[in-house]
Formats: sequence, C-alpha cells, structure tokens
Amino acid sequence: TTNSGGITRVIQGGDVIEKGACSLTLIQQGVLTAERAAAIRGRQKDGFPVNAGDTYSAAALSIVLHSRSPLVPTFRSDVRIFLVQHSADDSMAWFGGGADLTPYYLVEDDIREFHAMYKELCDNSLSSFDEFSYQNMKKACDDYFYLPARSEHRGTGGIFFDDMEAATESLEFVKGVSNTWLPSWLPIIERHRDEEYTDKQRQWQLLRRGRYLEFNLLYDRGVKFGLANANPRVEGVMVSAPPLIAWEYNHVIEEGSPEAKIMAVLKEPQEWV
Repeated sequence: TTNSGGITRVIQGGDVIEKGACSLTLIQQGVLTAERAAAIRGRQKDGFPVNAGDTYSAAALSIVLHSRSPLVPTFRSDVRIFLVQHSADDSMAWFGGGADLTPYYLVEDDIREFHAMYKELCDNSLSSFDEFSYQNMKKACDDYFYLPARSEHRGTGGIFFDDMEAATESLEFVKGVSNTWLPSWLPIIERHRDEEYTDKQRQWQLLRRGRYLEFNLLYDRGVKFGLANANPRVEGVMVSAPPLIAWEYNHVIEEGSPEAKIMAVLKEPQEWV
C-alpha cells in the first residue's frame, strides 16, 4: 500500500489506567489481494463486486483502556470505515466497530448499565438498518470475542458490527458509538477505583489478561489485517496488548468463588437488558 500510516498515543503507569492506547490508522490506495477480496465477498449481502486488484482505503479509530485495579473492567472500542473502488464510477463503503467490557469480577449492575447505554443508542439511531439491532449486535459481539480453544468468551460483551453500509444514518450511529465511549465506562471507574483489592485478585486479573492476549494473537481480525499489510506498524497493531499478563498451567478455580462466578458468565453469555 501507499500513503498509509497512523498515530498512536499511549498512557501508562497511572493509578487508574495501567495502560491505555488510542490509535488512528489510515490506509489509502491499497490493492486487494485475491484472498482479502474473497473474504470481503463472503461477508457481503448486497452483491457489490469485490475483486482482486480493486483499490481500497480504510480508516480506524480505536481505544483500549487496561485498568490497574482488578475491580475495574478493561474497556475497548473502535470505529472504522472500509471503502472499495471497483472502477472509476463504482465504489462502496462500509462501517464497522463496537464497544465491549472485560471485567475480572462480576458486578451485574455495572454490566447492565453498560449494555443499557449502547442499547439506547442502537434503538434511537438505526431505524433504516433492521439487521443492526442491539440484539443482533450484542450477539455478534459475544460470537466475535470468543476463544474456541478455551470454550469461553473474552468478556461480558457489548456491541459489535461490521459491513454496515455507509449512509447518513449509519454515520450518525458511528459517531454516537464514539461519543458513548467514556460515558459508558467512567461511572464504573468512579464506583470501584478506590476499592482495596488483594494480591490474589491481582493475580486473577493477570491470568484473565493472558486470555485477552490469546484472543488478540489467535483470532482478532484487526490484528491479522494490520500485520498482513506491507511494512505493518507492528507497535501500533499490538498496542492494545495488556501491559502485564500471566499464564498458569492448569489453573483451578475454586467452586463458588468470585472467580467462578465471572467464569460462569464467560462460558455462557447472559442477556443484560
């Protein structure tokens, strides 16, 4: 690709945010490979022709905030647009993005509040996009952030959408997603930032962060897409990784423990609103 790049800013070492990253990525005049064109065609329902050799442009804005306290969930969100130029007079663009929560301990009121905020946004923003209801995007989020080798989900979800045709209404929805980022997370921080936690709880957080990184490396389409480009911005692609993680061989969770409660939800997602 040519005329590609991005900007990444990282904050780390804070009392609340152990590591946070915000990234803007821009690709212009890329050329679709046969494999990538086939992948796009396989997801399309509108029949727009996408072929190897077509040019494309893409832009993405993403944020990930890894909390220091295991009592404060990790937050991740992104919005993006992908445009394919099939010919001089024939182009098509789609939006994608989402927002999701990764708690280490189960606080049901926090999760319900988070989901309710994005449900309200979906219900009030997408009258012309029936297939992109909150229920469908919530399921898409649960399905996407799933580690099949572990038979567990990465977090308690949120919304996830892809291949949303670019139009005035969908643009306003995408703006709404980004404008909901901090309002959906800051109240949770304020409730839990000063709560004391134990070394055992911190170690559990690091173990769960290991799952977060497993998903990024094994399954995340954005990571694969970013690393597949010529001269990839490796540091930018991998910036969403947690600052510290832990793996423990055959970790056993005590039955009836707080850790077991969150795992039950990660194994079997719930309806929160």
